Order: sequence, then structure tokens, then C-alpha cells
Amino acid sequence: MCRDTSHQPRLPTAPSSLALSTSRDGAPTASLGSLCQGLTTLTVKNFFISDLNLHSMLKNIIPCLINITLVFLQGAECGINADVEKQLEMGKKLLAAGQLADALSHFHAAIEGDSDNYIAYYRRATVYLAMGKSKAAIRDLSKVVELKQDFTSARLQRGQLLLKQGKFDEAEDDFKNVLKSNPSNNEEKDAQTQLTKSDELQRLHSQALSAYQQEDYEAAISLLDEILAVCVWDAELRELRAECYIKEGEPSKAISDLKAAAKLKNDNTEAFYKISRIYYQLGDHELSLSEVRECLKLDQDHKQCFSLYKQVKKLNKQIESAEEFIREGRYEDAINKYDSVMKTERDVPIYATRAKERICHCLSKNQQATEAIKVCTEVLQLEPTNVNALKDRAEAYLLEDLYEEAIKDYETAQANSENDQQIREGLERAQRMLKQSQKRDYYKILGVKRNARKQEIIKAYRKLASQWHPDNFQSEEEKKKAEKKFIDIAAAKEVLTDPEMRRKFDAGEDPLDAESQQGGGNPFHRNWNTWQGFNPFGSGGGPFTFKFHFS
Repeated sequence: MCRDTSHQPRLPTAPSSLALSTSRDGAPTASLGSLCQGLTTLTVKNFFISDLNLHSMLKNIIPCLINITLVFLQGAECGINADVEKQLEMGKKLLAAGQLADALSHFHAAIEGDSDNYIAYYRRATVYLAMGKSKAAIRDLSKVVELKQDFTSARLQRGQLLLKQGKFDEAEDDFKNVLKSNPSNNEEKDAQTQLTKSDELQRLHSQALSAYQQEDYEAAISLLDEILAVCVWDAELRELRAECYIKEGEPSKAISDLKAAAKLKNDNTEAFYKISRIYYQLGDHELSLSEVRECLKLDQDHKQCFSLYKQVKKLNKQIESAEEFIREGRYEDAINKYDSVMKTERDVPIYATRAKERICHCLSKNQQATEAIKVCTEVLQLEPTNVNALKDRAEAYLLEDLYEEAIKDYETAQANSENDQQIREGLERAQRMLKQSQKRDYYKILGVKRNARKQEIIKAYRKLASQWHPDNFQSEEEKKKAEKKFIDIAAAKEVLTDPEMRRKFDAGEDPLDAESQQGGGNPFHRNWNTWQGFNPFGSGGGPFTFKFHFS
């Protein structure tokens, strides 16, 4: 809006040669150059006049110059105010449309155009609040109150924000000033309600501090819960509740309060340090490292944070190295690295447990069944429902042909992780292997372990085939028994030296069992006649160079 100048005293009229033209809206259109030219001409024409006439002329020119200046200032101000109004209107529309960043830029422009426009500050404060920037909103509301002390809406809103920050005294001052400034009925009611709430919060605050000092942390937490439901931006109260959680042995609950405090209070290195310590104590070395780095960004010379950083970084590097070995299948190297982890951190038990859990996994994967069962059992004594240890011990049990024990571990793991596909498949495999073991177990027939190499299998086969060859027996009964034994030995050799057949057998399917094959007949069926031309001492099972003779 243009400033009203009707109340200003009327100044002498300029000479007719300096008359100003105006636009349709009444704004002056003559340029300052043309006006100066007119004045110069007037002066030159009267250059040789007497002092008396000169004095009379100046008396007419000076008021004229003043009047021209005021007219131009009025026109300039009118243009500026029009632009401010335009910016405010655009910002208002964008705010209503939820385009906060764009609305904010228009309110910035309005304030740059008129730094005393309280409406611009008030609307910008509204945008800041919508964006969650309470501190900036309070600054703008304070400017509004400074420019227009009877703007009760701004005072009321600032008081509510101060209350959320836990600044009870400042908030109460605002509410009381609202009540003194002839508020509307709604404003009066709101201010009175907020005053009552502030009194109650101060009472609860006093009780919470007393409970904390008396080490009644549970009661302190309950009281602080009530206060923080309103004073959500009070960093000190959040830090106090976090401390209570830590004292109660629930550090994980303290993390959210400390993270909020780190954001609410500038350069809050103490909060970052505490968060990092908690994560470290909980066994989350990666998050601990991340938080302690935030502390050092604020203060690179922070002694506690730097000391913790070195400790966590060393441990983190060892664990990352061990996990890389596991991904590469280098299980012995991984075991050695996790042994180093346990030596690096002796004071936080969780790291020893996690290290043993991964060693258990490596031993199981490396088919060191006996050692795996021992280490996995140590982990499960501490954490009976540790799914990873249960799965790895189950696999170790299968290597030792302890099928029922493996099934029990898989069932326990499934009860604690119902949607784990690996557990479901492992349980089904263990059940098939148990059923299979009740029929014919080729590993047991040859007396080798499930992880035996092909050379070991052939060696065991040759020894047993030589021992149980029917030609070694005289009586018919002994020969028949030897034939059956020899057939089983030969079948075991055939299955376990063929990669595909062995894979099927290890999965719980007998490739030589008619019941295990789909479709009717058994393509792998063998009888004694099949093996009569088989050389147990050949490398690939070629025909004998002699015939068997039976009487």
C-alpha cells in the first residue's frame, strides 16, 4: 500500500515551467533530468538579476525542490509496497497449496522489500513451523511481537512453541501478556488453558528431578513421559530420561532420546558420544563408529570420542576382514581373525559371543563337525534361541550322522524364525536323511564320513570288496551272505563316486532305491549277476579278466 500523505503540510507550488505530468493512477511521470533542466533554465535567465530578485527567486525554487523530492519518494515507496503485497499474496497461495519451499522464497523477498512488515514475518513463521524449523519460527514471531506488540496471535503461538521447548517462564510471560492485551474470547481461553498446563508441567518437572535424585529412575521415567508429551523439543529433559533408561539397564531405549537431543542442541558432542557407547555395548560396532564420527566432526579434539573411535575402528576392521574371508570360503583365516576379535575386546561380552557364533559357522562350513558342535553349543548355552548357531550345529550333526539331533535343532530354529527358507529346507533334508539311514546308508557301508573324498571312498571300497568277495567263502550260506554284502559295497562305491548320484543321496534321496525314483521302474536296480564282471581293484570298474565259479 502507498503511504497516505494527505496529512502532510502543503508546500509552495513550483513555477509553471516545472509542472509535473502524472499517470492515470496519479504517479508523477516527469523525469528528474527534465526537472533539473527546467530549474537550470530558470536560473540562467535570471543570472544577472539583483541580489534582491535572486533572494526572491530562491525562496520559490527551494520549496519546489523539496516538493519534487517528496513526490518522487512517494512514487518509489508506492512501487516497493506494491511489490511486497504481490510477494505476500504469492507466498500465501503457495503455502495453501503445500509448496512450502516456494512460499518461503516469496516471504523472504517480501521481508527484503519491507523489513518492518510484520505480516511477512508472521507468514514466514507459519512456513517454518510447517517445515519443522521451530527455532526459526520463534525468531520470526519475536520480530512480529517487536513490530506490533498487540498482535496477540503471534504472542500466543510463540508461547506455545516456548512451552514445547520447556521454557516455562518465557512461555508464561507470553500467555499473561495475551490476557492483558484485550484478546478475543478464543485467545483468552487458549491463553488461560496454556497457563494452567504450564503450571502442571512445572510441578511434574520438580517431581521428576526429585525422583531422579532419589535414584527412583522408574518413577522419574514415568513423570518425564508426561512432560515430554508436551515439551517435545526440550533437549535437557530428553537427556535426563535417557540417563534414567541407562540406569535402569535399558540402554537401547535411551538412543532415541539422545538422538533427538543431538538435533535439538547445537554441537551436542556428549549426546553423540553416549549414543556411540551404547551401540558399542550392544554389539553394533558399525553404528557405533558412525556416531562417534559425528562427534569428531563437531570437535576433532574431543578426547573421549577420539579414544572410542580408535577402539571401535580397530575392532570394526578385524570383523570386516573376517567376514571377507568367509565370503571367499577361507574359513581357517576367518576363524583366526575372529580369535583376534575376542582378544581385542575382552570387556564387552557380546563381541566374544558374536565371534564364537561366526567361528561355529566357519567350522560347520569347513566340515569340522566335532569342533563345530562344541563351539555352537557354547553359543547356545548363552543364547538358546540363536537361530544361526542352531542352523550351523544342525549341519554339523548331519555330518556326524546324528539326524535326530539335527532335526531337533532345525525345529527349534524354525520356531524362532518361521519364514526362513534355509531352515525349512534343512529340516526337510534332515528328515529325509533320517528316513534314509533307516534303510541303506552308503557311507556306513563303506565306513567313511560324509565329507570323505573320492580317493578315500575308493580305498575303503577296495578293502571291503576284497574282504567280502564271495570266492573267499566256502559254504553256500556264507557265499549268499557275502554276495549281499558285496552288492551293497559295490552299490555304495557306484553312488559315492558319481557326483550327481552322491548329490542326490546327500539330499536324502537314494538313486538306487526304486521307491525314491519317480515313474515306475528302477533304472539303477542291481543284482549279483550285474557285479560278476566288476573288478573291485580297477580304477573305473572295468570287467574282470577271469570268471567266478560257484559249486
